[in-house]
Amino acid sequence: MDPHLLRTYVTVARLASFSEAARDLGYTQSAVSQHIAALEADLGLPLLTRRPVAPTPAGERLLEHAGALLLRLDAARADLDRFTAAPRATLDVAASPLALTARVLAALPATGVTLRALSRERVPVAVATGDADAGLVDGIAAPSDPLRLPDVAPLAATGVADEPLAVVLPGRHPLAARPGLRLDDLVDARWLDAPAAGIPLDRLRAVHGGPAGRGFRTALRYEGTDTRTLGALAAAGHGLALLPLSATDGVPGAAAVPLVAPRLVHRVELLLPAGAHGEPSGPVAEFTGRLKS
Repeated sequence: MDPHLLRTYVTVARLASFSEAARDLGYTQSAVSQHIAALEADLGLPLLTRRPVAPTPAGERLLEHAGALLLRLDAARADLDRFTAAPRATLDVAASPLALTARVLAALPATGVTLRALSRERVPVAVATGDADAGLVDGIAAPSDPLRLPDVAPLAATGVADEPLAVVLPGRHPLAARPGLRLDDLVDARWLDAPAAGIPLDRLRAVHGGPAGRGFRTALRYEGTDTRTLGALAAAGHGLALLPLSATDGVPGAAAVPLVAPRLVHRVELLLPAGAHGEPSGPVAEFTGRLKS
């Protein structure tokens, strides 16, 4: 299967248009049509209907494989490019918002840094494909367990920070005076769904182990990345939020009650490309050395 044809197919399916895909890829529309026809001939199956442009059942199945296949190819190219790449004088870091702890920020070099906030899922992809020199990703895990990362490419993950978790709620809430809270007691509460700024609700459902799709109801969904705003929403009574304890300091009107069961921590891991490329040098070595010390 020619990856160039596959990339064209994914673009046409995503944009639902041959002409839009041609503009996006820098091809002529005729070339895009030829790519799709060649891929369909190779597989012996129609992949797209033409009016409207939409994947066939076989095309839908191919899309389930295509993203992972193309990502691994991009990661392989980036990995090989590192063998001949010149030493870098700058540092590009991709990080999920809650991974940007005070310790992480203090470890950044004084100059030459580009710092990008990405979703937890996109950080490993950025490192694997060479869009970032290093990544910082966060999540919740048992105290002795590593984070579960998507299998996008060989990556070296090193834990750089663990800290307790706390439930953020209004200071006047009946549970605010408790010394600790159990997740079991909060299944039926109203929660803030903030995938980037807080701990995603699907992770709470997963660690709780209850019936699929049950519990931890969404009261309000927050699409931003500002943890302070999430804390303010919790303080105003729009729903509970789960955050690392250090992120709960100084939120007006809020109480932060430690999560005592199950035993979980908020973990931050440093991601670097794995492989025989030698030790990091320049700003990457400076940054990783400070984080690991």
